[in-house]
Amino acid sequence: MSTPRPASTPVDPPRGSGAANRESGMAATMQAALDDPRLAHAIRFLAIDAIVRAGEGHQGVPLGMAEIATALYTRHLKFDAADPQWPDRDRVVLSNGHGSMLLYALLHLTGYERIGLEQVGTFRDFGSRCEGHPERDTASGIEVTTGPLGQGIANALGLAIAEAWLSARYGDAICHHHTYAFVGDGCLQEGVGQEMIALAGHLKLGRLTLLWDDNRITDDGSTELSISENVAERFRVAGWHVIEVDGHDTEAVSAALTLAKADPRPSMLACRTVIAKGIARLQG
Repeated sequence: MSTPRPASTPVDPPRGSGAANRESGMAATMQAALDDPRLAHAIRFLAIDAIVRAGEGHQGVPLGMAEIATALYTRHLKFDAADPQWPDRDRVVLSNGHGSMLLYALLHLTGYERIGLEQVGTFRDFGSRCEGHPERDTASGIEVTTGPLGQGIANALGLAIAEAWLSARYGDAICHHHTYAFVGDGCLQEGVGQEMIALAGHLKLGRLTLLWDDNRITDDGSTELSISENVAERFRVAGWHVIEVDGHDTEAVSAALTLAKADPRPSMLACRTVIAKGIARLQG
């Protein structure tokens, strides 16, 4: 297998021929190559540079979720950057699609050939693979199109149902992967979001995990302007496994992901974050 790696790594490790070979040594190699606070900062800088060049785009998501993404991609995600359409890869859905530079930065830094630096440099240009909102392009590592808020988490539910059906029919030796979704407050305020929460809990989709960017901010201002409910409790009463964690602590997020994978229920990680972390004039 060509193990996930920074794009700058000059030589690929030997390529395996099966799921066991793909996963063998992945965690150790990934941690040595990428598990560093500098990766989170690299995500931030790539996002800022691309957004400033384009003159538009959402900085808050990649700045605020950089450590969350680092924990997922370096410690837990099963994928092969050299074979992006490998059938049993884990799926990642960016439900808060307005923060698309988070996904493009991750794909570039983990070695996806079709999201090279030249593509990142054309963010939001006509014809670029790095579009304003991610458009489905599995050859580039983009699983689904996410436009209106709520659409992404609904897609994540569908992907998780498909995985559960395939695993039940053909066995874990053929199909055994997880579905992860990055979500924001807006995603969870949409009506389809509550439908998704209810059905996933009912079906006990244990290989589905949401990573909630709990920054308590929407386009209109503080979430207190529009909701007063306890969002985490909405998930709990629907049968979800919920962990509340510091979203800027990579170790804590990674530990929560380990617990999520071991639980038979769908999991929601409520990652408390600061929007636009790292830029004084925007932070918070």
